[in-house]
Amino acid sequence: MFKILRKKELNPSVTLMDIEAPLIAKKAKAGQFIIFRIDEEGERIPLTIADTDKERGAVTIIFQKVGLSTELLAKKNEGEYILDFVGPLGAPTELDGLKKVAVVGGGVGCAIAFPQAKTLFTDGREVDVIAGFRTKDLVILEDEMRANSTNYYIMTDDGSYGEKGFVTDKLKELIEAGNKYDAVIAIGPIPMMKFVSLTTKPYGIKTIVSLNPIMVDGTGMCGACRVTVGGKTFFTCVDGPEFDGHAVDF
Repeated sequence: MFKILRKKELNPSVTLMDIEAPLIAKKAKAGQFIIFRIDEEGERIPLTIADTDKERGAVTIIFQKVGLSTELLAKKNEGEYILDFVGPLGAPTELDGLKKVAVVGGGVGCAIAFPQAKTLFTDGREVDVIAGFRTKDLVILEDEMRANSTNYYIMTDDGSYGEKGFVTDKLKELIEAGNKYDAVIAIGPIPMMKFVSLTTKPYGIKTIVSLNPIMVDGTGMCGACRVTVGGKTFFTCVDGPEFDGHAVDF
C-alpha cells in the first residue's frame, strides 16, 4: 500500500499528488513513469513521474480526470492509500551533451515536461520553456516552470493569458531569432508533438517527443503499446516513452 502524502488541485480537471514511495524516489530520473492501481479491481494506469523528493521518499504525479480510475484517484485524500505504485519504468531522457534546449509542453503535458526542464536547468543548461494551454484557467505549474527555466513563455489559444497562438508559433519565432537549440523536447497532445516536429525538421534540430499509447503491464510483455519509429516497431513502455520526433509515424 502506498500513502498519499499531499494532494493539490491545479485546475478543475488536473490534480497533483505526492505518493510515499521511497525506493522509486531514490532511483527515478526525468522521463520515466510509474503504473498505479487503486485497488484489486482497478485497472493499471501509467503516469509520468513529475518530480521526486528523495529526503521525503515522495514521488509527484499529476493527472487529468479523464476516466474512472483517474476520477477515483482524484477522490482520494491525503493520508489514504492506493494498492499499487510500480516504477520507475521506461528509459530516462537522454540529456548528455545538451547545452541549450527548448522544452515545449502542451496542457497537462507540461507536467511531463517539467522534470526535463528542472533537470536541465539544475545542471546549469540554458532552458527555454514554452507552455501552451487553451485558456488561462487551465494553466498549471507556472511558478515551478519559471523557477526552472532561463526563459518562460505562455501561449493560450484564446489569448486570455500570455501570448495568443500555438506553441509552434513561439518556437519558430525563437528559432528564427537566432536561438541555436541543441534539442527541442516536446510533450503534450499527439497533434502538438507532430507539428513541433514538423517545425523543427527544416532546421535540423534534434526533437524528442514522449508517446503515451495504451499500456497494460509496462514491461514489454503485452505488446499493446507498439509504435512505429523510423519504419521499425518499438514498445513504448521499455523502448521509450521518448523517441525521435522526426522518425515517429504519428
